[in-house]
Amino acid sequence: MEIENAVAALSALAHAGRLSVFRMLVQASPEGLAAGEIARRLDVPANSLSTNLHILSHAQLVSSRRDGRSVIYSARHDSMATLLEYLMEDCCGGSPEICGQLADTVLRSRCTEEGHA
Repeated sequence: MEIENAVAALSALAHAGRLSVFRMLVQASPEGLAAGEIARRLDVPANSLSTNLHILSHAQLVSSRRDGRSVIYSARHDSMATLLEYLMEDCCGGSPEICGQLADTVLRSRCTEEGHA
């Protein structure tokens, strides 16, 4: 991961509304949620949600697919894991004594992700 991608992802998540959307989509994986359902659950206007989804999508943290008249959004677990890995490598300098527990967490998330595939 390049630093520009990491900054884009972190910037996208550094907003309460976008973080709430991302959290909801991570928990709704792998099926995802329709944009209307996200707006209803979070009680946010459609235009605000649309902006937040666009920013998350641009940061490659969510993906979308059309299902009839609905657009279904899903969290991109691969991008989330890549961001966490980047932070560990960059901040910890590859020293397991510094980031050992974080590495275990990322490895568990990779195993879970592969189990859903």
